[in-house]
Amino acid sequence: MTKNRNDADVAFIRALAELLQENDLAELSVKREYAENDSLNVRVSRQGAQPAPLPAAPAPMPAVAAPAPAAPASARSEASADPAQHPGAVTSPMVGTAYLAAEPGAAPFVSVGAQISEGETLMIIEAMKTMNHIPAPRAGTVKRILVSDGSPVEFGAPLMIIE
Repeated sequence: MTKNRNDADVAFIRALAELLQENDLAELSVKREYAENDSLNVRVSRQGAQPAPLPAAPAPMPAVAAPAPAAPASARSEASADPAQHPGAVTSPMVGTAYLAAEPGAAPFVSVGAQISEGETLMIIEAMKTMNHIPAPRAGTVKRILVSDGSPVEFGAPLMIIE
């Protein structure tokens, strides 16, 4: 019986490692309970691996296609800089799955260019089957949405830019 459980534990750990790789996570920690005083604690992490950057949501196309004036060099370098370092970055307070709307097919909570007030819901992060509303930390304009609907997010990952 111990041999079968050992094989099941090895398969479980391999599945966790695959989950870590498939979702570009840096670390997973799980406790598996068997009996009152019998459990398996597993922590799987990738050494030296940096999580892949989250894809940015595409910006809406302007109604009139006018040539854009050339941006100054400082503005271009700021746009390509790490969004997590931006002073208006809203970061994820937890690990989970980000949803931009209340339900599939519904209008998103916010969109690029929207004026928002402090405390307004920006998105939902699902963690352990619980839907957590993420409020705006300050009033402003949504400049960029850095996650796509249904994408996994890590703690501290930039979600959007509000200026």
